[in-house]
Amino acid sequence: MLALSIGVAVTLGPADVSLVNVRDIVLNHLAGAQIPVRPSEDAIVWQERLPRALVAAACGAGLGLCGTIMQSLLRNPLADPYVLGVSSGASTGAVLVGVLGLGGAALGLSGGAFLGALIAFALVLTLARMAGGGHDRVVLAGVASTQLFSAVTSLIVFAFADSDGTRGIMFWLLGSLEGVRWPDVMLCTAVVLAGTLICLRCAHMLDAFAFGDEVAASLGLSVRRVRLGLLLLTALLTATLVSVAGAIGFVGLVLPHAARLLVGTRHVRLVPTTAVLGAIFMVWVDAGSRIVFAPTPLPVGVGTALVGVPVFIVLLARRRRAA
Repeated sequence: MLALSIGVAVTLGPADVSLVNVRDIVLNHLAGAQIPVRPSEDAIVWQERLPRALVAAACGAGLGLCGTIMQSLLRNPLADPYVLGVSSGASTGAVLVGVLGLGGAALGLSGGAFLGALIAFALVLTLARMAGGGHDRVVLAGVASTQLFSAVTSLIVFAFADSDGTRGIMFWLLGSLEGVRWPDVMLCTAVVLAGTLICLRCAHMLDAFAFGDEVAASLGLSVRRVRLGLLLLTALLTATLVSVAGAIGFVGLVLPHAARLLVGTRHVRLVPTTAVLGAIFMVWVDAGSRIVFAPTPLPVGVGTALVGVPVFIVLLARRRRAA
């Protein structure tokens, strides 16, 4: 389904390209085939649409994976990188590097985003502890952190960026896959694959956390060390994806719940299922944002929010009834 989704998404756009031509172009580049294709179609598929679809798939898989980890470690179905402020912190870090030049080439957008994500999550944990601890307070602290870093990002953009740069940065902050290229594909894919493999190796640990810290400790787990390591992994994943595609919200909130409905709660099945579902979801959201609102594409983060916010409201209502 994922391969077919990517293939079909690549065919969609102002210039019609058949699925057979997409196959031929991919074979020409990857297998050295000499199948005749039009140069214009080759450029459209290989330089523009295919990298965009692959980055969308990687972003969906990575953000879904982050949501799965956070919901398990915090035992809160409303946890995800966007709600907990990690995405907003990563955006602020990337904007500080991109607009103000802090760190310059030595730090880069990815490095700035990673530091911003770490600072944001440290702030969330500090605020939650000051409020008395508890998993629900972590979410409330995340909402406050999101608003704070969003305000700081907006201040930096409007105070220091020129008018042309402001529009481009704000479009990117809403989630944009415009202009992604093969180096972005390699970066996002490598980070997401590594994160998925790590989570699969830690699947039994995530299962243990689902029953609480005391149960996890009784099974011989170092609760603080494992939690810190996996949360750092989510920060790295989020920062990398934000630096490429901007802040895309609600993917990590919605997709883990959809995966649980399909395969249950055991993480050895939940982790890969969430990653694949997230990839398929993002490929189609991006394709829809390109086609429905052509010639000006809709920021992909807006499309994910249109789906994610209603699901978030339903989860809040279910959580209230359960309480």
